[in-house]
Amino acid sequence: MSHELPKTYDPAAIEPRWAEYWEREKLFHIETADAVPGKVFNILLPPPNVTGNLHMGHMFEHTESDILVRWHRMRGESTLWLPGTDHAGIATQMLVERQLASEGVKRLDLGREKFVARVWEWRQHYGGNILKQMKRLGDSVDWSREYFTMDENLSRAVREVFVRLYEQGLIYRGEYIVNWCPRCLTAISDLEVVHEEQNGKLYEIRYPLVDGEGYVHIATTRPETMLGDVAVAVNPNDERYRHLIGKKLRLPLMNREIPIIADELANPEFGTGAVKVTPAHDPNDFIMGKRHNLPMLKIMDDSARINAAGGVYAGLDRYEARTRVLADLAAQDFLVGTKEHVLALGKCERCKTVIEPMLSMQWFLKIQPLADKAIAAVEQGHIRFTPENYKTIYLNWMYKIYDWCISRQLWWGHRIPAWHCGNCRQMTIARHDPARCTHCGSTDLTQETDVLDTWFSSALLPFTTLGWPEHTRDLDIFYPTTLLITGFDILFFWVARMIMMGCHFMQDFPAAEGNPRAFAESVPFREVHIHALVRDAERQKMSKTKGNVMDPIAVTEKYGTDAVRFTLAAMASPGTDIAFNESRTEGYRNFANKIWNAARFMFLNIDRATEANGASSDLARHLIGEGKTSNPTADGTEQAPLPDRWIAAQFQRTAFKVNQSLAEYRFDEAANLVYQFFWGDLCDWYIEAVKPRLDFSAEAGESGRAALGHLMRVFEASLRLLSPFMPFITEEIWHALYRGDAPAKSIALSRYPFGAALSAAQQNAITEMELLQKLIVDIRNRRAELKIEPKQKVPIRIFVPQSPTRALIEANRDLLANEKMAGVDGVEFAASSLAGEPGVQAANAYEVVVVYEKKIDAAVERERLSKELKKLEGEHANAQRQLGNESFLAKAPPHVVDGLRRRHAELEKLLPKTRMALEEVSR
Repeated sequence: MSHELPKTYDPAAIEPRWAEYWEREKLFHIETADAVPGKVFNILLPPPNVTGNLHMGHMFEHTESDILVRWHRMRGESTLWLPGTDHAGIATQMLVERQLASEGVKRLDLGREKFVARVWEWRQHYGGNILKQMKRLGDSVDWSREYFTMDENLSRAVREVFVRLYEQGLIYRGEYIVNWCPRCLTAISDLEVVHEEQNGKLYEIRYPLVDGEGYVHIATTRPETMLGDVAVAVNPNDERYRHLIGKKLRLPLMNREIPIIADELANPEFGTGAVKVTPAHDPNDFIMGKRHNLPMLKIMDDSARINAAGGVYAGLDRYEARTRVLADLAAQDFLVGTKEHVLALGKCERCKTVIEPMLSMQWFLKIQPLADKAIAAVEQGHIRFTPENYKTIYLNWMYKIYDWCISRQLWWGHRIPAWHCGNCRQMTIARHDPARCTHCGSTDLTQETDVLDTWFSSALLPFTTLGWPEHTRDLDIFYPTTLLITGFDILFFWVARMIMMGCHFMQDFPAAEGNPRAFAESVPFREVHIHALVRDAERQKMSKTKGNVMDPIAVTEKYGTDAVRFTLAAMASPGTDIAFNESRTEGYRNFANKIWNAARFMFLNIDRATEANGASSDLARHLIGEGKTSNPTADGTEQAPLPDRWIAAQFQRTAFKVNQSLAEYRFDEAANLVYQFFWGDLCDWYIEAVKPRLDFSAEAGESGRAALGHLMRVFEASLRLLSPFMPFITEEIWHALYRGDAPAKSIALSRYPFGAALSAAQQNAITEMELLQKLIVDIRNRRAELKIEPKQKVPIRIFVPQSPTRALIEANRDLLANEKMAGVDGVEFAASSLAGEPGVQAANAYEVVVVYEKKIDAAVERERLSKELKKLEGEHANAQRQLGNESFLAKAPPHVVDGLRRRHAELEKLLPKTRMALEEVSR
């Protein structure tokens, strides 16, 4: 049976097959009983919305997570990556409402129970698309543990948390100013409000004093809210208004008397220094209203239409009311003036409707007691942030935190477990649906209509997904989680809240065997890695309005998942956003082709060796050594050919650095190290160097098999080194290498090369090989200058002042003779320096001349060299221009940039040599 790979690498043909295999075989399932305490790596996937599809940000996040998970798993750690989806209250309800609208049905027509049933039905049919995409991309999660935030067990835990917080006096209900979305008809948090700068107007209005002694001018950007004014405030230190404090004004249009009050919140620098006070429609005004015991006059309904309190303007939309109010103010001579003003307009993150600050009855979580623990957890070093600057950002926000409005006016979500009694008007908060009021015993109970903020349940996931409030083995083994990888955009939405909830609820939760849990063990994760943003090629943020959004599934179908993953990893420099460009991905698709072709070359030689020696079908496995060795070593060590010792040392050094880089989340360094080793060291140098030794004839004895065995061991280990970054192609080649008899069910379950610091002998092998590589490149360059045909071998004369260098060259004449290396057919050692000889290539360790004479026509050669010089000068100028172009460097594939830099360096040497040759032939 031969080792076969199709001639052309086609990711579309292999990726779905392996993704399905990994899931079917449950390769990434972890039994808690098998987990080894202290040798665990577990990570929680930030749950994508059930309504969504993967975007490039998701794929970047999943790529970084999957690389680390696969790396830790291959290092022998008990690895758990928990997948799940979020019920996404507002987003899901909006989507189902749109679906109903297309059928001519409104949510209110169905009623709550039928609407919620319809959402569940929608989720069953359409809500799993993002999970299918994750499976297609090969995320190595434990699918047997998949959760949905509305699952029965998680819903029960959410209710338990709410009740405990209420019993601890940390949840309360009251009327407060909230960000109200008139489209979604619910309160939203400050974090769900996006602010956009927009040109607007600042209106100056005069309010007459009741005593007829003049006017007070106020400035506002929302004149319609004056219908709810209950006072005008001035700063107590503002000399302009001090004499007016305590007097009364008549509110224009409404003919209502309102007081002039003194309050520090009135800014003398803004507008006229006098501000209208509308406690029911402005957060600062609400604070002043509470402080001065002012009435809370609400003049809008939930749809932002003026209500009955707005008098003749009742029924008008807020913007229609603005137009009418301004017209009436002008007509009655109260509008003093209008000027341009830049507004920071708050909009609902979901539907982009301008939010309305509005007084509303809501549920709140008293956050400070939880925040204090979350601050201590980070300040005491129990949680580490990378990059480290996010620690400061997190703490600055936590120091200024205020109570969290946790209620939402939706039907889809975790309904608040509170029941209102129609008899005694008291509330019953319960873990289970109560039959009677706990205060008066009445059965006249109505459950609260509000649901909890989606982020409330998400904040509990690190412990509720592991079985809390039950004391489970999962919690003993997998809590705290090891790491969280996420974006900055949910640092406060989710990360901070998980830390608060984890520290609060897990500090008193028993550890293994019922022992008290230390505060350090209550944190939800040990580290938080904040990844960068993925932008377009011009470094612009991706958005639908700009039309620059990239679908990761479409890109992976074009180039293959491995190429896209490798692009994202190679560009993941800490603190720097990724400018995603398909040209880079195309370059890494070429990298996959390079690996594929190298594997085909090796398989061809395995088959040749098997046929020549009549070896058994397990020759490959025999030569590799049963896959038991993490790092390949050179057979015979000191006696092995230098290229073998060099590639083994180079691999060990690379593996060591890759492990270091991954431990520090330097995905870019790790990816580029693997890339340079696989493409440069292994394919371009070692395979070419070893080709002449792959002779399996009887005359060659065992040398051919020995060379093949070493190549196979290095190649197999290199596949394992690459596997976390490019799991599909490595899985395909690895299984083909073992022909169905691999030592594990997946390369992902094999051992990761650990590498090590180099010994003196290994470092010496690298130093020696680097000297030979330099010599070979110099000879190649001179051959190119002399236009020597690739297959024509030529002698060299070389001067080496140090005897060890001469011995090195003597010992590796066969390497220099290799036509894929330097094509040398004889080496003459000169007794003295060759400096000054035509075409000499000089380095610290040697001076070399390629001995080649070709009869030339001086006139013809002069013309040729003139043209060559002009061409080289043009190429040199173009290379300098491109290498000085930051945009080009960001977009171009790394192998293109590397090649251009190498060519530029060559041109720097070729130009003076060409000029010298032209001078010589012109004499």
